[in-house]
Amino acid sequence: MVSDRIRENFRKVRKGTPEEIMNISLNQTLGRTIVTSLTTLLVLTALAVFGGELIHGFAIALLIGVLVGTYSSIYVAANVLLAMGVCKEDLMPPEKEDEEVDERP
Repeated sequence: MVSDRIRENFRKVRKGTPEEIMNISLNQTLGRTIVTSLTTLLVLTALAVFGGELIHGFAIALLIGVLVGTYSSIYVAANVLLAMGVCKEDLMPPEKEDEEVDERP
């Protein structure tokens, strides 16, 4: 989700350093990410508390997964791209080469 927004903003924003573009992208997705995660955590907490013994372990595993996924989405994704040295040229779509026309009689 964050990576898609970063890719879109690299294409849209003409000027700016990679850090600025990633900051803009994180700010655009932060609210939606938090709301989605909190809603999911609310449902999983209800399942863990009221779901009974059979589903309790599964709900706890999902709670941990949502927490780790949210943390990764917010704090890790952009930093990994910065560490890799991603720039605008890396995320631009490749130019199409002239395709050879196959003429069959």
